[in-house]
Amino acid sequence: MSTIINSITEAIRVSLVTAFGSGYKIWTEEKEQGQEVPAFFIRWQRSTGSQFQGKRYFRQNCFCIRYFPGESGKESEECHTVAERLFTCLRWLPVGAVRVMGTDMQCEVTDGALQFFVNYDRFVYEDSSFVPRMEEISEEVSVKGQVEHAG
Repeated sequence: MSTIINSITEAIRVSLVTAFGSGYKIWTEEKEQGQEVPAFFIRWQRSTGSQFQGKRYFRQNCFCIRYFPGESGKESEECHTVAERLFTCLRWLPVGAVRVMGTDMQCEVTDGALQFFVNYDRFVYEDSSFVPRMEEISEEVSVKGQVEHAG
């Protein structure tokens, strides 16, 4: 069973392959130094959630896509070009049967690599059938030295 996070990660990967082609490596797991470049690394940063009515929740899912430029001597220029393309190719993602819009997009170049941040926010419905229910509760109350049992 795929989680929302895994589904969004896969949709980001597919979008990157479509926009940039097969000449770029795309990682979804941390790799050791010496990885092939140019390459993308997709990392889920965090999720936050707030409950709406009933079983409806709003989830904010923040991702960081790191881009490691090739060794051309123009790494900064390459990062700037890739950043512009990421704003376009990550704007909408097909996640399951719905399209999810990328929001709060921002980027920066740090340590020679581009870091591109994007949120994919959506409503989810939780099935309460998996919530364990309390079967029985008992309580003791002491009033002026007398003990009463409530069931």
